[in-house]
Amino acid sequence: MASQTQGIQQLLAAEKRAAEKVAEAKKRKARRLKQAKEEAQEDIEKYRQEREKIFREYEAKFMGSRDDVAAKIESDTKLKIDEMNKAVENNKENVIRKVLDLVYDIKPELHKNFRAAK
Repeated sequence: MASQTQGIQQLLAAEKRAAEKVAEAKKRKARRLKQAKEEAQEDIEKYRQEREKIFREYEAKFMGSRDDVAAKIESDTKLKIDEMNKAVENNKENVIRKVLDLVYDIKPELHKNFRAAK
């Protein structure tokens, strides 16, 4: 009986050591996964920064800086507004004259539905 009890004790001790090894292996695996995830995030961030740098260089090369673009848009807008104001000044008299001609050109007529009283 004593040998059975001793065998059971050895079996329980072996099971406990195995459970500890499994738990330690799970912890190592979790640490490795976490480390791999952090390394992947670092790689992604480096790649993103590299691509942004390339994009900014491309943008500066072909489009100019954003300040240049804004200044060009502003100058184009001013130029178009000036052209419109000149067109208004040049055509204002003609438009006023045409409107007044239409207002003054009165042709009295009877309405087509008018019926003379008998």
